[in-house]
Amino acid sequence: MADIPVILSRIELADWRAVHSWASLPEVCRFQAWGPNTEEQTRAFVAAAVRAWSESPRRRFAYVARVGGEAVGMGELRIRSREQRQGEITYVVHPRVWGRGVGTAIGEELLVRGFGELGLHRVHATCDPRNLGSARILRKLGMTWEGRHRHTALIRDGWRDSEVFSVLEDEWRALAGRPPHG
Repeated sequence: MADIPVILSRIELADWRAVHSWASLPEVCRFQAWGPNTEEQTRAFVAAAVRAWSESPRRRFAYVARVGGEAVGMGELRIRSREQRQGEITYVVHPRVWGRGVGTAIGEELLVRGFGELGLHRVHATCDPRNLGSARILRKLGMTWEGRHRHTALIRDGWRDSEVFSVLEDEWRALAGRPPHG
């Protein structure tokens, strides 16, 4: 549970400056194939995330995480297969609030939306093996480590492996104390 209350709201074009406040930082994108972003790259990313809300069928759900009205991170839920009810979550948090439960709160809310609103059966997430903080968040969310995929992304310091974590609907419901879907 987050140390501070975190609210997810649908991303808007006006959020680009807040997103850029972390997407331009080398420590935030250290383990990612993107960044540090220029202003133009951040604007293009935010514009694509906003456009995704109007696509049909909707497969990408991008949210800004706010604490006290201030944007401090974001999370995305992507539908990877509607037929197989599979999704993926991602999140990013501004370093000024690292270690305060914001990433965990974002992940929890994305899982609520994925399992509760979208009826997904399985949700997965990946992280660089060196990103111990992200792996810790995924475990806190009740996700199970499934293994390592090798050389999944070319980043600034070479090929990156990805640790794969997932949680199934029944596991999530049991952890969250929610009744079975029916």
